[in-house]
This record gives sequence, C-alpha cells and structure tokens, in this order.
Amino acid sequence: MEYGLNIRKDGELDFLSLGALVHRLDPGIIPFRKATECLIHVSGGEFNVAANLADCFKMKTAIASALVDYPIGDLIAERVRAMGVKPIYKHFEHNGATGPNMATVYSDRGAGVRPPVVFYNRANEAGAMLKPGDFDWKKICGQGVRWAHSGGIFAALSATTAPLAAEMMKAAKAAGAVTSFDLNFREKLWKISGGADKAVETIAKIVTNVDVLIGNEEDLQKGLGIPGPDVAAKSKLDPSVFFAMIDKVVKKHPQVKIVATTLREVHSTNRHSWSAVAWINGKTYTAPTAELDVVDRVGGGDGFAAGLIYGLLTGEKPEDALRLGWAHGALLTTFIGDTTMATLDQVRAFAKGGSARIQR
Repeated sequence: MEYGLNIRKDGELDFLSLGALVHRLDPGIIPFRKATECLIHVSGGEFNVAANLADCFKMKTAIASALVDYPIGDLIAERVRAMGVKPIYKHFEHNGATGPNMATVYSDRGAGVRPPVVFYNRANEAGAMLKPGDFDWKKICGQGVRWAHSGGIFAALSATTAPLAAEMMKAAKAAGAVTSFDLNFREKLWKISGGADKAVETIAKIVTNVDVLIGNEEDLQKGLGIPGPDVAAKSKLDPSVFFAMIDKVVKKHPQVKIVATTLREVHSTNRHSWSAVAWINGKTYTAPTAELDVVDRVGGGDGFAAGLIYGLLTGEKPEDALRLGWAHGALLTTFIGDTTMATLDQVRAFAKGGSARIQR
C-alpha cells in the first residue's frame, strides 16, 4: 500500500489496454512534400504502453481494439504479435473503396531547428466505431487482470469510444485491477468531438474509476477542467506548476492515488533536456535531468508510462519506479519508431546513472 493501490499479485494478464491501433508513415528527416519513401510504424498511445511492457519488461499484456480485415490490418496485426501483445479484436470488413480504415499518422522526424510535422487521416476509422458492448469485459477480466489502461486520444475519437473506455474502467475496477488513464489532451480531436466543455464532461465519467493519471499541467487543466495555479514555471523542467495543481486534482477526483508526467525542454529537434515527476499517495518525487540526443521523439511519453507501470507492478520503491519510467522514456527516443527496442538491463543501467560508454 505504499502507493495507495491494491495491486494483485498475479493474474492471466499483467496489463490490459483499450485503444485504437494506427500506422505511422515516417519519411525520416525528409518532409512529406519532398518524400519518396517511408518507413511504416505500428502505433497507438494505448498499444505502445502494452507493447513496451511486453517486449522490454516481459510482462503479459493485451490490447482490445478494432481491426479491419484488409492488408493494412494484416500488417498491424503482425506487428502486434511480434511485440508479444495478446490481441482482442472487434473485426471490421473493408468495402474495397472507402473503409472502414485503420487510421494513418503522417510524421516526419524534423532535424535541428526544423521541428517534426505531424498530421493525420482518421477518416472512417474503425477504432472510432467501437462502442459499449463490443467487448465482454467480464470474460476478459475473469482470469485476472492486474492493471487496465486507456487514454484521452481514444476517448476523443467519437461519441461512442469514451463510453466504452468508461465501461472498461468500471469493469476492470470491479474485477480488482488497478486502472490508469493517459489524458493525452488533443485539442484538434476534441474540437470535432464537442469542444472543451464536452471534453471535461466526457473524461470525468472515465476518471471516476481511475487510480493513476498520466498527464502534464495542460492535460490536467484542459482534460479535467482544473484551473491553473498562481505559480509561474521557471522553465519546462520546473515541476512547481504541476505539483501546485495536485490538491485540486485530488479534491475533484479523490480516488486518484498517483499523478505523473514527463518534463521536456526542447532546445532543438535533436537535443532535449528530459526529466519526470510524480505525486504518489501524497508524496512528490522528481527524476534527474538527462540531456538527450533524440533520434525520434514519438512515443517517449508512452515509454515513460510503461516503465513507471512496470516499477509499480513489481513493487519498486516509488522513486525507483519513477526512475524506470524516466529511463525507458529517454531510451525510447534513441530508437526509430513508436515502440521500444530497449532491454530491461539497459533501462535499469540508465535508471541507476549509466553512461553511453560502449558495452563489450
């Protein structure tokens, strides 16, 4: 109970995630307007955490999601299997012309003073068609789920995805799982899903059954409707604004036991200062600051969430769980793609203050 959570010792699944699977087209440092070829990364904020926990941390994980039965769906399903994540799909048939589709994310990596540019095609997305009743949560959770997770991007996709996330959280909580939610507030998505007030109203119905929140001060303000404090941050690495908001978060959502986020100061596309902070059961913790040489920044936050959740599931001290999240998120920025290529030994070494000296 050091975290204020009742974490069950075992279960068929260590971690269950609900979210939309997407594929990201990546032309590297070339902008799309000049691109001639792309890499394809399978992604999705909720999937990324499950994939990281399975591949790096060797945990038993699953993703509940939509899958379209056409070649892009096949590609995505292969990558889900390769990362060691158990699939729980609602299948959709493609009509050969307009969908339903697996969403596409377009994201170059930028370079130096030129930032990455990200845009989307989520038209007729199968993930947005998911609705309450699509998954038998009683059956899924019946064998035991230790931790259940979803996020704000999935909640914002349509009028039915947020109620599905709320349904999953309620069922997982009733089955004895710890529940977490990554606020991941995306103004563009919420703008077409009802606007700011609708976002707060919608997310509140999910968070009522959530134990752990991932999100920075902007996520807390816009996602939860928490007023900002009368504190000015000295820099992007200053946690004072984040910590000053916690009392308001817990007053509004008293069941929340942990709130955590990454801190990032972007000096250039390829040079970031990186830290992380957490409020855990009434106490505050801050990770060190690392200077990162970034290869691909996409997925760093999901990498942090995975390392933190692993630390909590395995009973690490709160400060050590935070460091594992901080270390894994940092390492993930050194890999191309949205999911991990790190090993647990590498994460632990970096968390303890390891260096980039060659390993022989």
